[in-house]
Amino acid sequence: MKGEVRLRKYHAPVWSEPIIMEMGRKGERGILIPQTEEEIKVAVGDAGSYIPAVMRRQELPRLPEISQPQALRHFLHLTQETLGMEENIDIGHGTCTMKYSPKVNEILARMPQMTEIHPSQDEDTIQGILEMVYKFDLICREISGMDQFTFQPGGGAHATFTNAYVLSAYHDANGELDQRNEVITTIFSHPCDTATPATVGFRVISLMPDKNGYPDFEALKAACSEHTAGLMITNPEDTGIYNPRVEEYVKAVHDVGGLCFYDQANLNGIMGVARARDAGFDACHFNLHKTFSSPHGCFGPGCGAYGVQKELVKFLPTPLVTFDGEKYHLDYDRPYSIGKVREFFGNIEVVLKSYAWTMAMGGEGLLEAAHVAVMNNNYLEKLLLAIPGITKPYAEGKFRLDQCRYSLEKLKEDTGVGTIDVTARLVDFGIQNYFPSHHPWIIPEPMTPEPCETYSKEDCDYWAAALRQISKEAYSDPEIVKTAPHNSTIHRIDVDALDDPQRWAMTWRAYLRKRKGS
Repeated sequence: MKGEVRLRKYHAPVWSEPIIMEMGRKGERGILIPQTEEEIKVAVGDAGSYIPAVMRRQELPRLPEISQPQALRHFLHLTQETLGMEENIDIGHGTCTMKYSPKVNEILARMPQMTEIHPSQDEDTIQGILEMVYKFDLICREISGMDQFTFQPGGGAHATFTNAYVLSAYHDANGELDQRNEVITTIFSHPCDTATPATVGFRVISLMPDKNGYPDFEALKAACSEHTAGLMITNPEDTGIYNPRVEEYVKAVHDVGGLCFYDQANLNGIMGVARARDAGFDACHFNLHKTFSSPHGCFGPGCGAYGVQKELVKFLPTPLVTFDGEKYHLDYDRPYSIGKVREFFGNIEVVLKSYAWTMAMGGEGLLEAAHVAVMNNNYLEKLLLAIPGITKPYAEGKFRLDQCRYSLEKLKEDTGVGTIDVTARLVDFGIQNYFPSHHPWIIPEPMTPEPCETYSKEDCDYWAAALRQISKEAYSDPEIVKTAPHNSTIHRIDVDALDDPQRWAMTWRAYLRKRKGS
């Protein structure tokens, strides 16, 4: 039938082989390292003598001894078992802006000028890299209106953590830290806007939404006092709704002497449209591993670019990259700095990829990306709301930007199939699943897709067609959905194990230690 979307037949390969630490045989090698030339031995002597005795290994590291073909075959198998950007449509990772990252930028990041340097080199030998960092700082200033950026934070939550410390340092310098011990945020801001100030020692007040879907402004005014250190807020919030009155919220906090931080992890739909400074914010952050196209990299590497207005520049982590008109410098002479929040000056490869992407896009391209993302989201909304069981119950009538939080509550009531079942079944159609919602699930059985500018009309059509098929299955034979995925490498994960530290290990050594003790 003309216009019908045909769902692909998908099935992941299942190799069921051990992890690489359990592979290989003693004596196997993937590469033969050449022996040191005699003249070098004579000139240098025993290399081991340069290592202090207390730092020398007493035994060889427990690494797999494996041939090169085996290693390549193993990692090829792993890639075949993994759904990622290259293999699937991952529209569903709302609040994470999963977009395509140009491969030419990966080539740039692998250049020896990046990979063969040491961050402790003299700054005269890394002028090109410092120039790139400085110029990308200028780009971020233009997009945000801030006066200085640091790229030390390793991600968005780390940037909010940095902000919490800057907030503390600012009030401490003014002699008011003991008094100003409260930070205000909202329930639909990212959870790190609650967690990070609490970690630093602030008491956190979370605003609930009013009947219009915005953070309750009257509750904000009631919360503002001489104890207010600041406001840390996401806008658009994770529901996809942009708060057009955000400037009033900032003013209310400023009126009592607090500072305002703009969590811009959801920047993608408003790039070039709205700036943090124009709404009065004192600081903000961007996720370079989201909005600015550097890959997520499975929770790293990332970069939470953190920017501030001039009054807060002196508190930023060291070093900052400066320019005197002739040379670029690493400025460590910063007596009011909060110190380092990460080693050296951040994940510079991430900054390079984002710089390359931004320069290729240009100002007009960034604005167009935002417009296309909003258009995609609203096109997908029309498709999804025509599917039985999917509703948009929250803040009815409010326009969503780059993402939208839907509810599958009706589907659950009608069929017993909930959002976790649906996201698992999506995998069977070659889709990576979707992000339901941060906790708590104020919107019941949530689903939060984000079809940013990367995705085509055909991608949106396919994503909706897969959900339409799952809805049909839920109403006709719900067990198909409840027992999914059927075509993946694994089926349902035992999530209870994630709450038991004795049942998982983050490293091979930890695994061996726990297995020995079991």
